Formats: sequence, structure tokens, C-alpha cells
Amino acid sequence: MQQVKGVISRAKDAPVELVNINVPDAGPGEAVVRIQACGVCHTDYHYVSGGIGNDYPYLLGHEAAGIVEQVGEGVTNVEVGDYVVLNWRAVCGDCRACDRGEPWYCFATKNAEQKMTLEDGTELSPALGIGAFIEKTLVAAGQCTKVDEGVEPAAAGLIGCGIMAGVGASINTAAVRRGESVAVIGCGGVGTAAIAGAEIAGATKIIAVDVDDRKLEQAREFGATHTVNSKVEDAVEAIRELTGGFGADVVVEAVGRPETYEQAFYARDLAGRVVLVGVPTPDMEITLPLAEVFGRGGALKSSWYGDCLPERDFPMLADLYLQGRFPLDKFVSETIGINDIDAAFEKMGRGEVLRSVVILEDAAEAK
Repeated sequence: MQQVKGVISRAKDAPVELVNINVPDAGPGEAVVRIQACGVCHTDYHYVSGGIGNDYPYLLGHEAAGIVEQVGEGVTNVEVGDYVVLNWRAVCGDCRACDRGEPWYCFATKNAEQKMTLEDGTELSPALGIGAFIEKTLVAAGQCTKVDEGVEPAAAGLIGCGIMAGVGASINTAAVRRGESVAVIGCGGVGTAAIAGAEIAGATKIIAVDVDDRKLEQAREFGATHTVNSKVEDAVEAIRELTGGFGADVVVEAVGRPETYEQAFYARDLAGRVVLVGVPTPDMEITLPLAEVFGRGGALKSSWYGDCLPERDFPMLADLYLQGRFPLDKFVSETIGINDIDAAFEKMGRGEVLRSVVILEDAAEAK
């Protein structure tokens, strides 16, 4: 057992707190990871605001990179000293999805069996089964994915959630093909990653849609060929106009709201694909004419974590970055300390950052 500092959310909408946390030694199938950097993701704010559940207190943070410090009995995929990005969908290998050869849909992903606790023994709910706004965290060993050490932790950690969700929505879920047109509605971190993913896949027309001109200008740096400010022009009509009157082959909805999903639905071409990667709240509903669903054909898909396989896709993105083919470090808007998370949530809400990244340990000192 070790005691370290970590950031928790004790109740809905309460300020986050930096507290002492007890981290058990790694048990069978588990690993303790010394966290070097962790991104501040919208999902963490959803935990704070009560948008995900009520299992307080939550140990926040999940978009992280670090060094494996301990491994438990039976662990073979990582060793002490490995540089890893944490993932929140460690496939089980035995469920219905895994058995039919679709492990990216795994229905029984693994988390650590043991619980991290407060000093008084209160069990914590780690965000997405990780909990990485902390000096050291306990995870299932399958949640550790080795990547090239040449990628700095502040950038590498982002692969573990927002970057993978966005890139995967384009290259895995939508399966964007060379020469296709892609529209992305919502140009935050995930939407911008979807734009970058569409470029990697070979899309020739990539349309970024947002209400913030700053985000739209930034989207061009990641591969957008056209931009639409939906505050001043109709997004559906603009996308159609840019695609010969037909609509885009693929529309990625990266906001998670009924009104933007409806825009995505009507902005796609016949037989086109709509991919929902934005996370809605449980109360949201949408109504669509069934005749339109039938008549437009194509596919309406949800993207789970970019439908990724971490052991396949994380190293691939790290390698593309090191080759100069994927601008991973551009997603890092700022690096901050562990006491600055509330301020980072505020900046995120105002649309001022793609990602704030908490630095918990200097990478040079860790080597």
C-alpha cells in the first residue's frame, strides 16, 4: 500500500480537492503506474457536474501517460519500467464481441479489482476505471499500452482518450476512404482529432463546423479544407453547397446534442454515414422521420472510444507523430499543475483550449 496525492470530486458541482489517497499494491492482473502527465478532458467535467453518475467520490483524470512501477501476478503484457499510455477499454478476450472477432466492441472490459481509497477507507470511483489526476494509480494491466518513449508524456497521454476517440471515429467507425468528403460538427479536442483522422485516411474535402471562429481557424491547422460558422449560416445548407448539393459522405457529430445530431443527419449524402462521437447526457432525446431514416440509407453509427484496439492504434498514432505525419503535440494548449484543474475546466468551458495537461512528474527526471 502507498499513500499519494490525488484529485477527487466529492459531490456534484463541488470544487475538486487534492487529498491523500491510498493505492494498494498491484494484485493479480493489475499494475501500478506512476503518472507523468494527464489531460483535462470534458469527461472529467461530466463527472464533476453529475452528468455521468452518482458514485461519488470520484478520482478524476484518465487521459494519461506514465511509467509502470509494479505488476501483479500473471501480468505478461507490461513490465516494470515500461512507458505506457493508459486506456479505458482493456479487452477481456472472452465476451460475445471478442469471440466473434470484434474486440473493439468488447462488452466486458477490465478494470482493477482492488479499490483505491481515501484515508478513512472510503472507496473511490476512478474516472473511466483509471483515475489519473494522481501521482500513482492502480489499473488492470490490460489498461496499459506501451508506446515509443520519444513521445513526451504531455502529448502521449492524450492518445488515451480524446485523440483516439476522434481519430478512431474517422478511420475506424466511419472508415473514411480516399477521396471522400467529411464534415465534422464540433471542433473541440475530439472533433479536431476527427478532422486530423479524416486527413490521415485520405479525405479530400474536410469541412469543420463550429460556432467559434477561433476553433474553426485552428481546425485548418489539423486538416480542415473548409469551415462553417453555424452561428451565422445554416450548417446543413453550407455542407451541401460545399459538396455539390449532395451532402458529405461522412458526417462526424462531436458535440453530443440533439440539434447538432439532426444537422449531421440531414447534412450527409444518400447512403452516407453519420458517426456520433459526442457524448450526450442521459436526458437527451431525438426524433427523426422514419421515412427519412429509410430513404437516406447509409448508416447511423455510434463510436465507442473510436472503436479502437489500444495495442494496435496507440503505437500507430505515436509512430505517425514521430514521423511528422500527425500533429499530436499541437493538441496541448497548455501544461498546468495539479492545483489548477478547476481553472482548466473553466477555460475548457469557454472554448479557450483544446487540452490543458496536468504535469505530475518531469519526464527527464523519471528516466
